[in-house]
Amino acid sequence: MGKDNIIRIDNRQFTFEPGETILDVARRNDIFIPTLCHLKGTTPTGACRVCMVEVKGARDLVPSCASPAAPGMEVRSESPEVIKARKQIIELMLSSGNHNCAIRKFDPDDWTSFHLKVLKDDNYNELCPVWGDCELQNLAYRYQVTTRAMPVSDCKYPMETDNPFILRDFSRCILCGRCVQACREIQVNNAIDFGYRGASAKIVAGTDLPLKDSDCVFCGECVQVCPVGALVPKETLASKQRFKDTPTKTVKTTCSYCGVGCQMNLTVQNNKIVEVNGVEDCAPNNGSLCVKGRYGYHFVASRDRLTAPLVKKNGSFHEVGWDEALSLVAQRFTQIKEKHGSDSMGVLTSARVTNEDNYIAQKFTRAVLKTNNIDHCARL
Repeated sequence: MGKDNIIRIDNRQFTFEPGETILDVARRNDIFIPTLCHLKGTTPTGACRVCMVEVKGARDLVPSCASPAAPGMEVRSESPEVIKARKQIIELMLSSGNHNCAIRKFDPDDWTSFHLKVLKDDNYNELCPVWGDCELQNLAYRYQVTTRAMPVSDCKYPMETDNPFILRDFSRCILCGRCVQACREIQVNNAIDFGYRGASAKIVAGTDLPLKDSDCVFCGECVQVCPVGALVPKETLASKQRFKDTPTKTVKTTCSYCGVGCQMNLTVQNNKIVEVNGVEDCAPNNGSLCVKGRYGYHFVASRDRLTAPLVKKNGSFHEVGWDEALSLVAQRFTQIKEKHGSDSMGVLTSARVTNEDNYIAQKFTRAVLKTNNIDHCARL
């Protein structure tokens, strides 16, 4: 880091690495600059313009996410001009669709008619399904945005509900492009892109196909990065309706579907998992998950799961304690080994368990059973 790589943000002096943007320096030093289109690890686009800042000597406000830090640069992150521009941008976003959260300002009659229209479009009897967890709503509260003077623009595209995992609500899409960046640059699936132009613009899959008929693999990366209610897990929405008065908690755990060890946050409600998201900035997956890790969690609460060891007695299975079950297994292993030899036995593990579990399995096979007959099955 060169001694001349100094930048001033809000009258505070910071050093920066070559290639860092104004936003990078600000976030590293706990200076708040809002973003809606910015996605860590992808190419900055500056599409939403919410991150605009004032730079001394610049003719206009500049997008902090796409503007490299330069020696001697002086930045104001929340000057009056910056605040005014952000409020106007947020107002425009709120007026473009069914953003029916509490920040919308209507006369009572207009509010009622608008809300009833949104409920009909959504086929959902509550406010927006991400109410309280929406980045646009949070920014509107922060900057005290009102939309009373802004006319509401209708959406041209109906909600897409016919795929198994994701509800696509085009009426709440702000065209920030995060989902496209996540699909292209993080998951590298290239399943979605911007389509059409102007007021008809939308995020399309392939040649504007439903997700189920496109190249989408339903990894859910787009859902996790969406800052508004345009992409919502269908199962999460149903669960929130069933348990709307039940608080939730978040539990961090390791995905069980393979040996990679992806870290995930489980949203638990009424003692059941209702949503799964990857843990950001945490190896090895850094927030990403596959379709199995993100949506294949229903087996956890399945009534068909075994909860106790079973031993067959007189032709039928009976529940027994662990001591009895393990003693029986050890006894049978010893009998088989003495009668038929160690190589008459083998161990089959799974690619879905941890590396540590597989290591213990091979040590048990070689050191206790005295055989090298051990393999795994990826389909278990």
